[in-house]
Amino acid sequence: MKQINKTLFAILIAIVTVTFSFSQQTTYQLSSHILDVSKGMPASGVSIKLEKMNAQTKAWLLVDEKVTDKNGRIADFLPASASNPGIYRLTYLVAPYFRKNKMESFYPFIEVVFELKGTSHYHVPITLSAYGYSTYRGN
Repeated sequence: MKQINKTLFAILIAIVTVTFSFSQQTTYQLSSHILDVSKGMPASGVSIKLEKMNAQTKAWLLVDEKVTDKNGRIADFLPASASNPGIYRLTYLVAPYFRKNKMESFYPFIEVVFELKGTSHYHVPITLSAYGYSTYRGN
């Protein structure tokens, strides 16, 4: 009987742990995506730096640097649990991506500066080719 109680208790703890971990997923306020329009495919393996402008000194402070996944995405910049208003810069380091794909490019990097206001989610994608790019606020 004691063995059954211990087994049931262990199963109950496992269920509670799994349920709790799924319900505590972190959400993020900022994401990005790169689509290489010359290939019609996501640009994977591109480093993107996120910086925030110091309002008083106007200097840029590094917040994070991540690499796009196989779908060309970074979904987890800036945890939504914190207050993140301010002016930010995403720097897409595209030269290594083009070199890896044996393509010449006009742009060694691309900088996109924008302002976060409030707590809504901001998605900043770019469409990219060796001699052009475009960006917009997605959702």
